[in-house]
Amino acid sequence: METKKVDVLIVGAGPVGLTMAAELARYGVRVRIVEKAATRTDKSKALVVWSRTLELMDRMGCTQPFVEAGMKATAANIVAGDEHIARITLDGVASPYPFALMLPQSETERLMEEHIVSLGVRVERSVEVTRFEATENGVVSTLRFADGHEETQQSAWLIGCDGAHSVVRHQLGMQFEGNTLSSDWILADIHLSGVPNPGEIAILWHADGVLAIFPITPDRYRVIANVESKNTKTEGVGLTAEPTLDEVQALLDGRGPGGMVASRPVWLAGFHINERKVKDYRAGRVFLAGDAAHIHSPAGGQGMNTGMQDACNLAWKLALVCRRVCKPEPLLGSYDAERGAVGERVLKNAGLVTEIGILRGGFRQSIRNHLASLVFGLSAVREKAAAALTEISIGYAKSPLNRTGAHVHGGPRVGERAPIRSGERPVGAGDTPRFAVFAAEAGEGFAGLAARYPELLEAEVRAPFHAGGLWLVRPDGYVAVATREGDWNLVAVFLESIALHGRV
Repeated sequence: METKKVDVLIVGAGPVGLTMAAELARYGVRVRIVEKAATRTDKSKALVVWSRTLELMDRMGCTQPFVEAGMKATAANIVAGDEHIARITLDGVASPYPFALMLPQSETERLMEEHIVSLGVRVERSVEVTRFEATENGVVSTLRFADGHEETQQSAWLIGCDGAHSVVRHQLGMQFEGNTLSSDWILADIHLSGVPNPGEIAILWHADGVLAIFPITPDRYRVIANVESKNTKTEGVGLTAEPTLDEVQALLDGRGPGGMVASRPVWLAGFHINERKVKDYRAGRVFLAGDAAHIHSPAGGQGMNTGMQDACNLAWKLALVCRRVCKPEPLLGSYDAERGAVGERVLKNAGLVTEIGILRGGFRQSIRNHLASLVFGLSAVREKAAAALTEISIGYAKSPLNRTGAHVHGGPRVGERAPIRSGERPVGAGDTPRFAVFAAEAGEGFAGLAARYPELLEAEVRAPFHAGGLWLVRPDGYVAVATREGDWNLVAVFLESIALHGRV
């Protein structure tokens, strides 16, 4: 069998695997990406790209084609019968992308694959990883091609981005802990007319369940609703029967405000909601990302984005290790600590939103509607909900990498997403994953660190976020060090903790 060597083998070429390949390739890591399926998906599947994901893509230099291809939704409405519970607007979110970008997954994959091709990487399709063996020094994988021949792949690292039925996860023997909700659901990508507030997301609470409507194009929408089980023998396992257009129309008539007419279905499907997560995202030289590590309710549209952000979190760390700039630990160990906590929170929140939406019983629904109306009547709550939806509130407050000095009021805290300022080059952009220093003056303290760690630090200091403070921001845009102005020793301690060596 033929043997090849790469730094990283990526298994799976969905949005997560493609994002991983894009990040690693631009940082100069030798990467190979294989996919069992013969072609890209032609289904819309995951539909929304949130603000934080678009911000991270800015570092790759590929956001604009996505924005041009998608539709911007700037608000989400929650309605219960004739009562308008809440309108959560996104256009006030502190991001260069204050909207939900509605873009079918098929388009997301097409655009991301075009991007990695521009970086010199191609997806190898109809290629399956049948087995692998990981040691302290690397991973040896067996690849099987469509014609039956096999190839041995040697890599320093292996990343499983191969979805909910991950072969990588199964071979690692990791338990996919969680459960399957007993309710049946339908999904319909259809053309709709008569939609109130077209171009905005609508969540409709009804006595019989929930109806969610997401815009895709000016006349095409995604409809999701829970329904009565058609087959009690399969309730809670597998997929429900494919719905008919008449059944979708009946749900629109029964749970909607009236006047909506469905036609020309693009995709009709039934599904069940799984809420599962692995305990650890890493086993030595093997990592899991995206649906291979966590799956949950589609409520909030967080799944694909969470996986793509898994990739953005891991890639810069792995790149610094592969380039022999940093030690494997503690960088690589922080991946599970940081992203595992995010996955847990997303799973919990999505499950809660789903339970609230399908709540049964007139009295309980009445209490839900009343409380929700009161809570969402507060502007602070609506702002917090918008930040959570767009994922700009995601952070790593308990990351093992964090270093905190004297607190500076007015600036970002350690572990938080650093503010993005108009016209400023994204931290982590380009072909080298460097940290950025935000301070009033460089001085001798910075000069000494820049000379010692030229492959880790940007050469110039950026303006501080607030007077009197000093911040070190990671290549993925999160604050690693937050302290008072002039506390260069704390920055030095952090860099020393991750650097393989410094220039003497």
